[in-house]
Amino acid sequence: MKIYNTLTRQKEEFVPITPGEAKIYACGPTVYNYIHIGNARPICVFDVLRRYLEYRGMKVTFVQNFTDIDDKIIRKANEENSDYLTVSRRYIEEYKKDAEGLNVRPATIHPLATENIDEIISIISTLVEKGFAYRAENGDVYFRTLKFQEYGKLSHQPLDELMAGARISVDEVKEDPMDFAVWKAAKPGEPSWPSPWSDGRPGWHIECSAMARRYLGNTIDIHCGGQDLIFPHHENEIAQSECCNGVEFAHYWMHNGYINVDNRKMSKSLNNFFTVRDVAEKYGYEPIRYLMVASHYRSPINYSVDVIEQCRAALDRLYNCRDNLAFVMENAPSGEKDGEQEIRARMEQYRGKFVEAMEDDLNTADALSALFDLARDINTSLNAATAPSKELCTWAMDLFMELAGILGLLYKKKENSLDQEIEDLIARRTQARKEKDWATADKIRDELKARHVVLEDTPQGVKWHIEE
Repeated sequence: MKIYNTLTRQKEEFVPITPGEAKIYACGPTVYNYIHIGNARPICVFDVLRRYLEYRGMKVTFVQNFTDIDDKIIRKANEENSDYLTVSRRYIEEYKKDAEGLNVRPATIHPLATENIDEIISIISTLVEKGFAYRAENGDVYFRTLKFQEYGKLSHQPLDELMAGARISVDEVKEDPMDFAVWKAAKPGEPSWPSPWSDGRPGWHIECSAMARRYLGNTIDIHCGGQDLIFPHHENEIAQSECCNGVEFAHYWMHNGYINVDNRKMSKSLNNFFTVRDVAEKYGYEPIRYLMVASHYRSPINYSVDVIEQCRAALDRLYNCRDNLAFVMENAPSGEKDGEQEIRARMEQYRGKFVEAMEDDLNTADALSALFDLARDINTSLNAATAPSKELCTWAMDLFMELAGILGLLYKKKENSLDQEIEDLIARRTQARKEKDWATADKIRDELKARHVVLEDTPQGVKWHIEE
C-alpha cells in the first residue's frame, strides 16, 4: 500500500515498524461542544484507513485522544457556571453518539489528557534537563523552538519565514517569539495539577506527544489528522517528541483536506457553521459519512444542501441494490447453473479494482466507483428475470457488503416493525387480488404509495422499497 507522506511530500510504500501490525495516532476533538462537519472528515477517513488495514490482515492499534482540558473548555464551564469536568465529560458522550451515528468504530484506546498528567510532566522534565525547555518567571514552561534544527520539516516552511510570522505580546515571558508553551501556570480559579514548575496544566501540543508515547511507543507508524493541524500542532509534536526521545516520532503523516460550505470556508462569523448533529437531524448520519468518503481524503470537499441530497440519493441506489438482491436471494433456487462461474469471475474484478484504489493512497473515490460498478452488474445479472441460484446470490451479497463495509457504508437496517406492517398490508392486497376484490387491492396500493412504499410485482412475488 502506498501512502502520501506529508513529511516527504510523496507517496511511499507503507512498511510498518512491526510486520503485520500498524500503530496509528489520530488527533481527536477538544470536547467543549458538539463536533462540526469539519471534525467528521478525519474521524470518518481514518476509520476507513483502520478498516482497510484490518481487511488486509493487519493488527491495528488505533489511538484517538480527547483533549479534555483547554482554554475553550474552561471558558465554556465559566459561561455555564459549571466546571471543566462536567463540560468535557458531557461532550465526550455527545461525541460518542455522533461517532456511532457515523458508523465510526471506537478507537482501541481513547486516552484523556487529564489522565496522562504524569506522562506529560515526565516528558517536560526530560526536555528541561536536556535544555530544550525552560521555566519562565511566571511558572510557565516553554519549548526552545530554535534549538531544534529540523523545526519546520513537516510544514515545509523555512525557519526564517516562520520567525518572520511570529509575534510576541508585551505580557509574554518567552525567550523567543517562536517558543511555545508545554506547561501553563494556572490563573486564579482555573483547574490545575502540581508540577516541579508551578501548579498548572499542560499545553495543547504536549498532550499528544505524551499519549502517543505512552500507548504506542517512542516511534509510531502513522500520525494523522486534519490539514489545519500540520502547523503548528503537528510541527510542535515532532519537535517535543524527537528532542525528548531522540528518535523519529512518526514514519508517516497523513492529513485530510478542508471542508468548505457552499464553496466558502466554514466559519461561525459567516454563519455557515454546521454541527454533525444539525445535519444528521435533517438528513441522517449516513449521507454525512458518504460525503466524507466520496472524495479522495486529501482533496477539499464542499458541503451544501444539494451535495448532501446527492449523497442521500447515491446511498438509496446502493440500498436498493442490497434489498433487491436480498429479495431475489430469498426466493432463489439452490444449485448453481451453467454460466454462473463466469459471472463470479467478472464480479471478482470489482474487488480487484476496489483494492487497487485503496492501495493507492486510500483512494476511496475510486473504490466507491468500483462498488457502484458492482451494484450495476448485480442489478443487471442477478434479478428475478435471470433467476440466479441462491449460492451465487449469497456470494454476491457477501462481496457487495464486504466492500461497502470497508468504507463503513450500508450499516442501516430496515425497521423490523415497519417491515412487518408493510408485509401484512401486501399480504392483504395479494389476497384481495386473488378474490378479485380490486377496490380493496387498489386502496391498499394507494395507502402504501402515500407512505412512499413502491411495490413491484414479480414472478417470485411482490417486492417493495421506500422511496425518499
